[in-house]
Amino acid sequence: MHERMLAGDLYLADDPEIVEAHLRAVDLATAYNATTAREDAERERLLGELLGAVGAETRIRPPLHVDYGSRIRIGARCFVNFGLVALDVVDIVIGDDVQIGPNVQLLTPTHPLEAGLRRAKWEAAQPITIGDNVWLGGGVIVCPGVTIGANTVVGAGSVVTGDLPAGVLALGTPARVVRELPD
Repeated sequence: MHERMLAGDLYLADDPEIVEAHLRAVDLATAYNATTAREDAERERLLGELLGAVGAETRIRPPLHVDYGSRIRIGARCFVNFGLVALDVVDIVIGDDVQIGPNVQLLTPTHPLEAGLRRAKWEAAQPITIGDNVWLGGGVIVCPGVTIGANTVVGAGSVVTGDLPAGVLALGTPARVVRELPD
């Protein structure tokens, strides 16, 4: 994929190489989203082709929406409920044993604050990292550049705008740590 995009620098999303990678991902995600719950082997095959890595025993319920798919690495024994939006302009790394509620958004793209650059369609991105055994409640939004530590729980509807340490409960918009969690 385009070097500037992967480096987190400003890039133009209408670059032909980027457009082709996106169209490939849309085709694969559309095929995945058309599968039924009885088509485990086909779902596994499509996820293997779409995503950068998928751990053993991980289940992702359709619909799944991605920008490129190839920048997403998800660990073993994860469960992703309906409606994940994972805009993977750069890496999205999800650890083992992660639980993701319905309609969660993992958003790596950023846009310039300068009106002229936005008008000219420049954008950039920052990676997202989610540690092992994290639970993201329904409707959580994780913003660009965020790392969420292992064993952390993020309450439903929260917007995570900054890093969260391991082993805490975070709630709200923006998400704030409300307490530590027992081991």
